[in-house]
Amino acid sequence: MFWIICAAMLAVVVLSILAPFLRQQTEPAEPTAAYDLRVYRDQLREVDRDLDRGVIEPTDAERLRVEIGRKVLEADRALQKAQAASRGPGLVVPGIALAAVVGISAAMYYRIGAPGMPDAPINARIAAAEARHAERPSQSEAEAANTAPGPRAEVSADDMALIERLREAVARNPNDIQGQRFLLRYESALGNLVAARQAAQQVVTLLGADATAQDHAATAAIMIEAAGGTITPEAEAEIYNALEKDRMNSEARYMAGLQQIQAGRPDRAFPVWAVLLAEGPENAPWIAPIRAIINDLAWFAGEPSYEAPAPRPLPGPDADAVAAAEDMTPEERQQMISGMVEQLETRLATQGGTPEEWGRLIFSLTTIGRSDHARNIWSEAQARFAQTPEALQIVNDAADRAGLAP
Repeated sequence: MFWIICAAMLAVVVLSILAPFLRQQTEPAEPTAAYDLRVYRDQLREVDRDLDRGVIEPTDAERLRVEIGRKVLEADRALQKAQAASRGPGLVVPGIALAAVVGISAAMYYRIGAPGMPDAPINARIAAAEARHAERPSQSEAEAANTAPGPRAEVSADDMALIERLREAVARNPNDIQGQRFLLRYESALGNLVAARQAAQQVVTLLGADATAQDHAATAAIMIEAAGGTITPEAEAEIYNALEKDRMNSEARYMAGLQQIQAGRPDRAFPVWAVLLAEGPENAPWIAPIRAIINDLAWFAGEPSYEAPAPRPLPGPDADAVAAAEDMTPEERQQMISGMVEQLETRLATQGGTPEEWGRLIFSLTTIGRSDHARNIWSEAQARFAQTPEALQIVNDAADRAGLAP
């Protein structure tokens, strides 16, 4: 079918280019000089008729014949030139040029194209995508293939001793949910992604029906990270467990769209991500990766006219809050700043945020004298943005400005 369409298009193009030359050969246009020549000959005959009727004198008739005869000669020379030009190269030159263009195009396609590629109708492509999706590696297989270590936060010897004690305590009592949560956090910060994944799954198992949508979404996220970015069948199950608990969970919806992309179904991923991008907020951690590829995704999904919404500015403190801060005592102002830092930390912990906001939190914590906690937040941010080098650099730069980096 592909070659039939190409041949038909080539025939249409060739005929369109050669049509003017064919018309020139079969129906040559009459030059203007030919019309002038007929007019002048008619004028000569009219002079003869006027002389016969006695309308003009013989001397006037001779003078008119000379003038008209001179015009006849000029028109005849112009007609011969026009006829010589109209004959031109005919179909030879354009035919050779077209043959050269077609030949060069065919040679280029044979070299850089895929002439042996079979037809790929939509049903066959969907079937192939489903087959690739079904052949995904399992979680353990993907983890074994992922040789890249996770980002490791700098941890002091004293902190490592505490973490070792935590590991021992959790090993003795694997049903301790709080211990498993702490283990998940610290193993993630240390780059031990498989251990972090095991702790996350244990948390969800212990919670059972009480596990929230965010618990399942967080488990899916660490599973994907441990698998090197691949959404395994086990991680996919956690994503849809989260959506069953809360179909509006944004993190789970983002991962569901990513899973459709990995499955080769941009047509299913695009509407999910387009809605997420429209909902915002702009500082949500999934907005930046969505915005980076949404236009290409729309094209592959058959929506070439899609236009991504413009980024919305993030809200800042209102004028009343700024004015109230000017009238506060230093103690009251410090208390207000601490409250704002706590609000930012709570929002980032529950809803996520941009790397700039994580960097702001790290820097703010050091300014209010909570450097140890800032280091913990830095470790958490490093684990969160481990797969995005640009975002990780922003977080590390903020820690450097805050004096936390070694």
